[in-house]
Amino acid sequence: MFDLLSDLLSNMLGVSTGALDTRKIDKNIEMLKQETWFKKIYDDERYHRLFMTNRNVRAYLQNNIRVKKIIRSEKAQTKLLSLLEKQLK
Repeated sequence: MFDLLSDLLSNMLGVSTGALDTRKIDKNIEMLKQETWFKKIYDDERYHRLFMTNRNVRAYLQNNIRVKKIIRSEKAQTKLLSLLEKQLK
């Protein structure tokens, strides 16, 4: 609940410390790994490294609201895939 409120407040105020919350990101990745389509991407060697080391991808997955939207929405899933492809270049 606290994570949700924190995300909402930081999104509304535009506040960002620049620091990544590793535990939150890893928790969100674990939540996404419950989805078959994501598990395939996560297990793909090209993308797997991005989830572990790429700051942009990790920052994107730090937001709980965004991750829940990715789970529910094909459009959000496509946006994540676009981000991954962009980061590979």
